[in-house]
Formats: sequence, structure tokens, C-alpha cells
Amino acid sequence: MAVLRSQPRPYWNRVVVWTLATALVIALPARLVPNDFFQRMTPTRPLDYGFWIISSVLVGLVVAFGRSRRGDTAGIVGGTATLFAVGCPVCNKLVVALIGTGGALDVFAPIQPLLGTAAIALLVWSLHRRARLAADFCAVSAVDATP
Repeated sequence: MAVLRSQPRPYWNRVVVWTLATALVIALPARLVPNDFFQRMTPTRPLDYGFWIISSVLVGLVVAFGRSRRGDTAGIVGGTATLFAVGCPVCNKLVVALIGTGGALDVFAPIQPLLGTAAIALLVWSLHRRARLAADFCAVSAVDATP
């Protein structure tokens, strides 16, 4: 957490931009925000809004650190899992193709909260790794800067 508190203003500006962009990318196709482009066949659950907001903020925090040289599979999977966790199970063509409409309602819909929890856990792990890398980089930079 100390690493986040020590970040300069441009980092927090990037956090806001990436959080809002992520929120839109997730909310529009999942129809968490009413729009004319997408339809939702099942009602939105209150839990969907929680996963949406928390994941959007976490993605913003992770992405604002910039590219990682190591790759960030946890962040990518966590962000993608959020979209599946908050989306309409019947509207998801991949799920319907794999297990049918009945399976989407009877099998996939009940595990969506677990998927959302896993997505948040992956995003928290990714943020932890990015913050640790940033702290290591700052420590090395400080050592290199001393005469």
C-alpha cells in the first residue's frame, strides 16, 4: 500500500482514465448501464454491480503502472473473467454454444459469483505483483542515483 500512496499525480490520472474505460467496456455489453446497443435477457443482480465497480478500479490501478516486462496473465484473466461474471448468462454466445440455454441458466448462472470472486482475487494478485515490481524499481533507481 505504501507504493500506491507514493505514486505521483500522473499515475492517479491514468488510474481514473483506465478505471472509467474499463467500466464502460464491461458495463455496455453486460448491460449494467442501459444502452441501445445491447440487450440483457436476465435481470441484473446487485452483486454484478459490486463485481463491476471493484474490478474496474482494480484494472485501473494495475494498468496505470504501465507494461510489465514479465507479462501479466493474472490481470488479463481477471479482467476477462469479470466480463463473464457480470454478463447475462443466456446472452453469452460462448456459454450457450458450449452448454446450451438451459445449462447457461442452471449451471453457469449459479457459478458467476464464484467467477467474480476469482476475478477480483486475480486482479488483487496482479496489483500486488505490479506494486512490488514498482517498489523494486524505485529502490534500484534510488541506489543507482546516489553518487
